[in-house]
Amino acid sequence: MKYRTNRKTGDRISEIGIGSSYMYEAGKEEAVKALRRAYEGGINYYDLAAGHGDCFPIYGEALSDVREKIFYQIHFGADYTQGDYGWSLDLDTVRRSVEWMLKQLRTDYIDYGFIHCQDEISDWETYKKNGIYDYILELKEKGVVRHIGLSSHTPKVINRILDEADVDMLMFSVNPGYDFGEGEYAYGEVEERRKIYERCEKDGIGISCMKPFSGGQLLDASVSPFKQALSVHQCLKYILDKPGVLVALPGAKSVKEVEELLTYYDKSEEELDYSIISSFEPIAMSGKCVYCNHCKPCPMGIDIGLVNKYYDLTLAGDEMAKDHYRKLEINASACIGCGHCDSRCPFNVKQSEKMKEIVSFMG
Repeated sequence: MKYRTNRKTGDRISEIGIGSSYMYEAGKEEAVKALRRAYEGGINYYDLAAGHGDCFPIYGEALSDVREKIFYQIHFGADYTQGDYGWSLDLDTVRRSVEWMLKQLRTDYIDYGFIHCQDEISDWETYKKNGIYDYILELKEKGVVRHIGLSSHTPKVINRILDEADVDMLMFSVNPGYDFGEGEYAYGEVEERRKIYERCEKDGIGISCMKPFSGGQLLDASVSPFKQALSVHQCLKYILDKPGVLVALPGAKSVKEVEELLTYYDKSEEELDYSIISSFEPIAMSGKCVYCNHCKPCPMGIDIGLVNKYYDLTLAGDEMAKDHYRKLEINASACIGCGHCDSRCPFNVKQSEKMKEIVSFMG
């Protein structure tokens, strides 16, 4: 397992986490084993926007003895009083739900307390008016909540809340389908979504990524917008290449599914190559690097995707990205203009020209 550090909190978080949307479906015994295997495999980050309340005692049994070694993100607005997941903007309901979740998890603190599921500006206004945000701040003051998170599918709402609240982690719906405008939660234009990644990277806000497979759509050629299936591991690679991303949160309900996630680090570059998404390239993405590195290998050893990422982040105002670029052992200045990358780029980026542009700007 590899880990990334949340710059705002200092937490060292596994690149692969676990989402809990359907864990309960396998039954308690198998789900407990699955969570334990995830922990043993190095996974230390778990999302509790669960599909059903039955997930919480499963976590309590599986991981309470290693509680200090893991991170939970718990959602203020997710309601399990009826068993199935529900959404609430009522303060008393939220209080009861949070107290119930803590009891079932066998814990007395929350690593990341999330402003839950804000997809409309009106949701945020109601959330504040009803006192739920103040309740999170109250628990943070008491040490029950250690850090504050935000869950949303909508870029314009995310920007509004980030302007008004001190958020340490964003939970955003990330996958190549949504980023290209395809899927149930593909909210925001291509460039809007791109700017969310860049803002989070610039401000040190980590992104935890829900819906990595678009509800399974991307794994099934018959319904995928790309007309062919991506693998679980290609989707994970796409997510982990995005600026600001700390952790992907695929669901898993069995030991077998956890084992499949853990094989991500055993895959070759060819097996992780997600450049087939260029078969459905929106006009807004034409000529823009998505950091897929399909252009490799560069004969001069330039990591072209990484160089482009640092350049894009610098243009977005991230001075730290410029510093990272300048510390690269090999950067754009090593380009000899051979054109190998130009011929291989599935997104029609003229990378040899782009390298000249980057050298001119970055020095």
